[in-house]
Amino acid sequence: MVMNDPIGDLLARIRNAQMRNRTAVMAPASKLRSWVLDVLKSEGFIKGYQAVQDDEGKKNLQIDLKYFDGQPVIKELKRISTPGRRVYTGVKDIPRVRQGLGIAIISTPKGVMSDSKARATNVGGEVLCTVF
Repeated sequence: MVMNDPIGDLLARIRNAQMRNRTAVMAPASKLRSWVLDVLKSEGFIKGYQAVQDDEGKKNLQIDLKYFDGQPVIKELKRISTPGRRVYTGVKDIPRVRQGLGIAIISTPKGVMSDSKARATNVGGEVLCTVF
């Protein structure tokens, strides 16, 4: 099966696993997904992730979800730029998520990074998603 939106799929898997109070979730491995998970880990939204292989030899990512007092740390995951509608922004127009309490994950020419890091390095790009 061809997947048109791998980031949307990753966000849906995380969202669904948290609704079921799972401690971990599996997703197919790719570089872009790993880069997005690196940002989520560095910002403290997930515990971590590791690459694992299944019985057929396919690589998957096992994502360890984070909870605080029985509630998921991630309250909201929203996909902004989709394959049908790309959303690009300059450094001056990078969105602030919930007055700075959340983050926007941005794909820039210097790599995938959070909104605050993109402002610090003075670079804009494609707004992949927002996390709160």
